[in-house]
Amino acid sequence: MVKHTHKRRFSGEADRLRHPERVALLEVELVVELSIEGIRVKNLLDVGTGTGIFAEAFAKHKIQVTGIDPNTELLEIARAILPEAQFLKGIAENIPFPDDSFDLVILIHVLHETDNMFKALTEAKRVARKRVIILEWPYVDEEQGPPIDHRLKPEEIEMIASNAGFQVEKFQLKHMDFYRLNPIR
Repeated sequence: MVKHTHKRRFSGEADRLRHPERVALLEVELVVELSIEGIRVKNLLDVGTGTGIFAEAFAKHKIQVTGIDPNTELLEIARAILPEAQFLKGIAENIPFPDDSFDLVILIHVLHETDNMFKALTEAKRVARKRVIILEWPYVDEEQGPPIDHRLKPEEIEMIASNAGFQVEKFQLKHMDFYRLNPIR
């Protein structure tokens, strides 16, 4: 059996994901507010949950959280931090839940790591009843985040999201690109 290695998938130390300097750049509370603005959210799927930073933030808003990630080490950390949530091994291109399972699906710093962005977004749309959120690093070469050749150009994200059947709203945060995707049914 050949193990598939993803060149762009996070492979650093788990501590790096929760480093205070990095977390400050994420504007977690603003992302939560923009994500749930104008809709009622009872449950959400955090695709590529990592150590559960955003799962934890949404849970504080009384939202039932489920997370998937291909990295079992990161899932163990997320489970320890948020034991009331459900965390399973899984990938964005093959979400292990039935259609319309979640009010909200979030992909935080995940889309650039997928092998097939279109498949990841069609899967997110399939399981999302109301909305899908993408948060990505801006397309600039900088010290924090992935190298520039792993980052996504805004027009690329918008085109793929549109082709996957979404109406796209883009917001420029202080340090991140935030996309609110509303499924066109």
